[in-house]
Order: sequence, then C-alpha cells, then structure tokens
Amino acid sequence: MIPLDHQIAEVKRELAMRSRVFPGLVARGKMRQGEADQHTERLQAVLKTLEWLQLNRSAVVDAVTACVDQPVPL
Repeated sequence: MIPLDHQIAEVKRELAMRSRVFPGLVARGKMRQGEADQHTERLQAVLKTLEWLQLNRSAVVDAVTACVDQPVPL
C-alpha cells in the first residue's frame, strides 16, 4: 500500500507538470483548452479527496473498523 502522503506528493507533482506542459500542447493545437482544464480540475479534485482523507484518517479508520469489526490498514 502506498502511504497517503506519498500519494498526495505524486498528485501535486503531476499537477505541477501539467501546468508546465498543457499550455504548450494547447498552443500547438494538440489539446483543447477545455480539455486541459477538465484534466486539471479532475486531478485537483483527487488532491482534495486525498487531503481530506489524510485530515480525517482517524475518523475514517474508526468508522470502517466498526463496520467490518477488524482493523483497517489505512
């Protein structure tokens, strides 16, 4: 399992890379601006979800553990 902080770092790295690469793709006509925006917005949503999960990790683990009656490796 990949730790949440590593997943968050990877998503941030990918967002930074896209912010450098997408404008060139759009300028060369290889990608439409709307498409670039959509991809970026989706990945930003992933980041927000992972950050929320990291902030609420204890509550999530407790809730899931209560449902399955065994420890959850999150």
